[in-house]
Amino acid sequence: QVQLVESGGGLVQGGGSLSLSCAASGRTFRNFAMGWFRQAPGKEREFVAAISRSGGSAYYADSVKGRFTISRDNAKNTVYLQMNSLKPEDTAVYYCSARDSLSADWVPLARGAYNYWGQGTQVTVSS
Repeated sequence: QVQLVESGGGLVQGGGSLSLSCAASGRTFRNFAMGWFRQAPGKEREFVAAISRSGGSAYYADSVKGRFTISRDNAKNTVYLQMNSLKPEDTAVYYCSARDSLSADWVPLARGAYNYWGQGTQVTVSS
């Protein structure tokens, strides 16, 4: 089992920045690809960003590309999501996810590929 705990959410004005963290425990963090997803009220949970176990590969949703950056610190068992130039449409609950991987550079993009999830942290962007 892997336990994931997100932090860093909050209320920010449009154009502002937030940094989310996800601390993992329970199994060897460096064996997991990590992802961030978000879910707005009345909408499906959608892919935001993901990073390989090595940290060498990362992918982003088109809606956040150039504004968000995913990174990981395997020594701290933590994955981060730096969010800049936030827009009201970024308002959602943000979820951290993990998937054990044999490949150092595999980056799963589909929600169904992940087998561990955090409880989520609320991000609200005001206009």
